[in-house]
Amino acid sequence: MSQLHTTKSHLPHLHPTRSRNVPPLPVGEDDGAVVYIPEGGDSNDLTPQRTHHDFERPDLSFPFQTTNIEEGGFTEEYRTVTRTGFMEADTALRPIPTHVSVKPLALQDPEKALSLKHKKLVTFVPDDPEDPRNHSNTWKWYVTAVCAMSVIEVAFASAVVTGDFRDLEEEFHMGEVVIALTVTLMVCGFGVGPLLWSPLSELYGRQLCWIVPSIIYVIFIIPCAVAKNIQTLLICRFLCGFFASAPLTLAGGTISDVWDNEERGFAIALFAAAPYGGPVLGPIVGGFVGENVGWRWIFWVQLIFAGVMTIFKCTIPETYAPRILKLRARRLRRETGDRNIATEQELFGLSISQMLVDTLLRPFAMLVTEPILLLLSLYIALIYGLLYAFFFSYPVVFSGNYGWDDGHVGLTFISVWIGLGLALVATPQLEKNYRKRMAAKGGHADPEDRLVGMMVGAIWVPISLFIFGWTSPPYVKPGGGNWVGPVSSGIPFGFGMVTIYFSANAYIIDAFPGYVASALAAKTVVRSGSGAAMPLFITAMFHNLGNGWAASTWAFISLAMLPIPFLFYRYGRAIRAKSKRAVA
Repeated sequence: MSQLHTTKSHLPHLHPTRSRNVPPLPVGEDDGAVVYIPEGGDSNDLTPQRTHHDFERPDLSFPFQTTNIEEGGFTEEYRTVTRTGFMEADTALRPIPTHVSVKPLALQDPEKALSLKHKKLVTFVPDDPEDPRNHSNTWKWYVTAVCAMSVIEVAFASAVVTGDFRDLEEEFHMGEVVIALTVTLMVCGFGVGPLLWSPLSELYGRQLCWIVPSIIYVIFIIPCAVAKNIQTLLICRFLCGFFASAPLTLAGGTISDVWDNEERGFAIALFAAAPYGGPVLGPIVGGFVGENVGWRWIFWVQLIFAGVMTIFKCTIPETYAPRILKLRARRLRRETGDRNIATEQELFGLSISQMLVDTLLRPFAMLVTEPILLLLSLYIALIYGLLYAFFFSYPVVFSGNYGWDDGHVGLTFISVWIGLGLALVATPQLEKNYRKRMAAKGGHADPEDRLVGMMVGAIWVPISLFIFGWTSPPYVKPGGGNWVGPVSSGIPFGFGMVTIYFSANAYIIDAFPGYVASALAAKTVVRSGSGAAMPLFITAMFHNLGNGWAASTWAFISLAMLPIPFLFYRYGRAIRAKSKRAVA
């Protein structure tokens, strides 16, 4: 861990001198890793530099929500490696990656453009000890594991309470809809929290946002465990969701910080599976805990899990390149007296009012104006909502019809984990298919090439729902091994759920590289809204319509949405051409 606590003496010598930068040019390939000439420095500073970063793909470490990209445009400052540690601002800035490709406003103004010629943007240098990409693969996988487990833990917390609803209803003398709010309100917190944690992490770095919200989250679990009334429980569950949502915001970005975009495929697949695998673990644990030691111990177990993960989160160093380079720029300005040393985020920072607009308004504006984002967000919301629907429909079938206790009902969710595992096996094959398509197109894949996984996974969701509905009682009587039918429905659902999410998420990122943060925020809000709503009516739906038709209703909705990836695969390019925010 000593390599993570670097000091000035450990850094290569940086020369704050003016130098013209050269765009990165691919000069060869070696074992699949592209070799680039780095930007920055004079002709003597240009040396081949191996990197796994494809400069044509979105940089998820870019501070989208705290930088005025209309004014300053984009730059590869946070991913480029230069010999001098600097690149000139005027030649480093480029248009927002959309098909409109408008020159940044700062370069359109002759006076501002002239002043930028003297500004030097700080970059990483070769073998930079502060560059998170230079840590060992062992350490990178450790950080990836902590990120994935942190997401699993908070997602687990949202559903663990479903393991013992009956005792909660008896304790507080409330109906099932009110008790279902213990899930709904926490998932609502998941949707609201990222709107705050995302811009804060860009301003103050990821490390602070990993630690502080997690500690507050752990504190708010305690009143849940000792609650004497339903009001205390519900309020604290929402606050738990709000503060626990930080890992949902930070995990993907942290993984992107330590892995370049050409090598993070499986790591991102783990992150994609975590928000769906975590809730599945909840009723498995909660069922046996509630059955044997009571509902309050469900929250004590949650507290233990959250406390352990908070300790691990404290070991994650600062990985956010804009934050690392901003601190370096401040130090260099202080040491050299050169006020021209800066980062793009410092040169073109947003005001608080602008950040509020970008954070709170732009995601919803994009939902209204971008059909790609709207329909994919609705599809992801459907899948996420169905996952939470299973937490309430499985007890209807296995507890109400089969007479199983809560512990054994929880075990039925293992089938979803099996499907999730199969999806993780399939994900590397989907990545290989994507790279084949990229190679066939001369190294420039279309965003629509990301939709293959979604097309593969989409068919399995309605299949799983039809299996669940029509192999459940009264259509197949309880007894013997007849439970295998409805239990097995979790396997195709788990597989389809993860492959759909992984593919759709990648498509959104590649289609809106200049507005990634807003697009993902919009998706998160819609997804969380669906997950929060399902618990409020799904039990009544199964009781009133019956198992077969309740499940089939959602199966038909899934079938109606199934053509979405196929249509975007065919017409996505034409739709993107009409958008002001999508890539060309």
